[in-house]
Amino acid sequence: MAFKIYTKTGDKGETGLFGGKRLPKSHLRIEAYGTVDELNSYVGLLRDLSTVQQQKDWLLEIQERLFTLGSSLASDPDKQMITPDLKQEDIQMMESAIDEMDTALPALKNFILPGGHPNVAHCHIARCVCRRAERRVVALALEEAVENIVVQYLNRLSDFLFTLGRKMGQDLGAQEIPWRPRD
Repeated sequence: MAFKIYTKTGDKGETGLFGGKRLPKSHLRIEAYGTVDELNSYVGLLRDLSTVQQQKDWLLEIQERLFTLGSSLASDPDKQMITPDLKQEDIQMMESAIDEMDTALPALKNFILPGGHPNVAHCHIARCVCRRAERRVVALALEEAVENIVVQYLNRLSDFLFTLGRKMGQDLGAQEIPWRPRD
């Protein structure tokens, strides 16, 4: 059975959660999973830009987990919904990838300016969107139950994206420009 893209149920500024509950589109829960969706799109862009198969594989796995995370956030917290789970192994995968990339990178001694190559700049934009998603989820967790692993995953993902940006820059021969504060 095919689904229609338009339902007209959101024409008055509300949207539905899994489980049927309706919320204003400005609700913090909607903002949280909407930002995760935006992040997933940026991760897809990074996957398309990457020329390294290992990076593509990591990014595809992350996109799958972001859908998992989004389904949790898009579910009615007042109902017992069965949604896919994030696992500690998902965080460990990113930590292992960070460690692997770090071994090939020079030690970080300064803050670095985002950029150097369009791929690197996109990585930093994705990192910033990830941090915003994390802030939205933390704000939501102050009002409603949110699994702590969701915050942990987003926190580690921003570290992964920072490191990936550095590794992409190295692979592309882009110069890392250290931030130099004015005297």
